[in-house]
This record gives sequence, structure tokens and C-alpha cells, in this order.
Amino acid sequence: MSEAGGTTGGQRPPAPGPDAPGEGTGQVGIVLVSHSATVASAVAELAVGLAGGGATAPVAPAGGTEGGGMGTSAELIAAAAAQVDRGAGVAVLADLGSAVLTVKALIAEGEDLPEHTRLIDAPFVEGAIAAMVTASAGAPLDAVAAAATEAYDYRKE
Repeated sequence: MSEAGGTTGGQRPPAPGPDAPGEGTGQVGIVLVSHSATVASAVAELAVGLAGGGATAPVAPAGGTEGGGMGTSAELIAAAAAQVDRGAGVAVLADLGSAVLTVKALIAEGEDLPEHTRLIDAPFVEGAIAAMVTASAGAPLDAVAAAATEAYDYRKE
């Protein structure tokens, strides 16, 4: 298991522990969906590392397929969302294309994801870091979504 609370190699995240959904911190959880398990795990690790130390919001990568290949998996996404759900909502950031479509389909179905799960339109890396910092400060889902979305305005010039 990585420091970010997820797994690598497309494996399913572990079942929720003592901080099961609806119990525990009440923080917004974050799921990072990528076509690559390595990328999802690395971005989760980076976001945790840059969140300023101390307690961070729950985050789980959901990258690749169950077999460890490139792609996206509705099952891995749903399991990651359940893992980070603390009752305050789940912010999902996806890298591109079919990852976005898979999350949208899960949200539309409304059965496999925790209540108040939201796909956030944000750049994957910068948005993940902004979401992590904001969620770790105890902000509500709307503020976490706004912070991640504002990452589109970050300029590197």
C-alpha cells in the first residue's frame, strides 16, 4: 500500500477500516482516476506530500484495470470512492477521455458510488494537489471542487 492510502498495479483498494464511510473525520475524500495505476498512485503520493504535513484528507488512486493493464475500471473507481468516503463527499479527478466517461457513467447510475460523489473538472496534477490541501483543511466539497477547478488558472510563466 502506498503512503497515499491506495494500491498499485491495478489491484482493488482494501476494504474500509475503522473510518468506514459516514464515520471518522467528516473530511472530503479524493479519488484520482488515471489510465495508469502508476500515474494515479504517484499523483496521490505527490498530493499528500505537498499538503503540508500532518493529517491529510483520505485519498485513493484508481488507476488502470483490475489485471494491471492500461485503462479504467468502474470497479476500482467504486472501491476507491468507498475507501475514502467519510460522509462529507468524494471529489473525483480523472486524467482524460474514457476515465472521465467511466466516472460520469458511475455517477449517472447512482448506485456504486457514495452519496455526494462529484467529478471535478480540473487539471489532474495541479487539481489533485489543490483538492488535497483544501480537503485536508476540512473544507466542504464545494470548496474542494472550487480549489481544484481554479488550478486551471495557474500560470507557469
